[in-house]
Formats: sequence, structure tokens, C-alpha cells
Amino acid sequence: MDTGLAFRVTGRVQGVGFRAFVQSTGQQYGLTGWVMNNPDGSVSGVAEGDQGLMVEFIKEVKIGNRWSSVTGIEEQTMRFTGEFENFQIRY
Repeated sequence: MDTGLAFRVTGRVQGVGFRAFVQSTGQQYGLTGWVMNNPDGSVSGVAEGDQGLMVEFIKEVKIGNRWSSVTGIEEQTMRFTGEFENFQIRY
């Protein structure tokens, strides 16, 4: 079953390749959506795809890449829209 997920990640997640990591991880799991930096230093995004793969994706996001330090994550399930063609970084 396809689902959507909005997320916001806090910690050392800007200037450390975190958005590229999230994009790459989303693509690995065959998800679509976007990720972007926020003015407050957090990173937000939306991901859509298979519910089981979404669980694995968010586990990876919680760990982060080797240069990041994730201290918190907020998640909100959303209705699947199918509006995204790929997983992109927004600026």
C-alpha cells in the first residue's frame, strides 16, 4: 500500500550533505518526494511510496550520514498523492 510521510529532522543536518543523503536514500527505496533546508537549521521533506519501504527509509534518515548528527525527527503520515516524479532537493 502506498502512503505519504511529511518529516522534519533536527540536529546537525545542514552543511553536512544530509539533503543529498536523504535524496539518495529515498531513491534507493524507490520513493518520490523532496527534501529542503529550513531557516531554523532543520531539514524538512515529504516522501511517498510503499509503506514498508517508507519504514526502512525513515530508519535510515534517523541515523543520518557520517557527518550529520540527528537529534530529533517529527513524522506525520499523509495521504498518498502520486504528484512527485522523483526524489529531489528543493532550494
